[in-house]
Amino acid sequence: MLIYITMEDVETSVPAPDMPASVEKRTYLKLMVKAEPDIWWKGFLKKVFFVEILKGMSLTMSYMFKKPVTRQYPKEKRESRPGFRGMHALVRKPLTRRARCVGCGLCAAMCPSKCITIYTSEGKTHEKVVDRYEIEILRCLFCGLCVEACPFQAIVLTGHYEYADSSKESFRLTKEKLMDNWDKYMTDEKGKFYFKNFWAPRKSHFETPPDQAVFKGRQVR
Repeated sequence: MLIYITMEDVETSVPAPDMPASVEKRTYLKLMVKAEPDIWWKGFLKKVFFVEILKGMSLTMSYMFKKPVTRQYPKEKRESRPGFRGMHALVRKPLTRRARCVGCGLCAAMCPSKCITIYTSEGKTHEKVVDRYEIEILRCLFCGLCVEACPFQAIVLTGHYEYADSSKESFRLTKEKLMDNWDKYMTDEKGKFYFKNFWAPRKSHFETPPDQAVFKGRQVR
């Protein structure tokens, strides 16, 4: 489609004699649209000589001599990035090696898919004891809200993502399995790095920034 302007298409409006002198002349340009003629023989030659097919084959042949980028899994495994949301784990205390979870239930309350179930009982000294801690991982969204809701840093999402199985029971993580996941996929140093960089909210998030303007009120003399 061609758009062109010719001098014959230029119109100038002249103000009427009875109009004030402040009225200026206005020039209007007419845009003439002309359709480009269809060159039928170009399309005919493309169909006869298979031009589009030859272009696709040349693109395919150009990649045959390049190094492949496909990762041969499971021989070539990709290392998960820090903060990857993989299989869950319950954090162990460094000294006693017991679970840090106190059974407050905030993780289960915040879970949008309701895949966390906690069973507690009362101990001898009237403290809350976590008897069972179960996660149905097939229902998990891996949103990380359970990690953020826990005030004791008792649950993490590890970088482990290889847990395919043929039975549903293997995807029901018990307290013992979750604690074993901490020993397998999270060490104490890796756990410190995890909570320092990917766990929130922290106390510093609620502090007033030093460069923020603060109203101190009117001083009384």
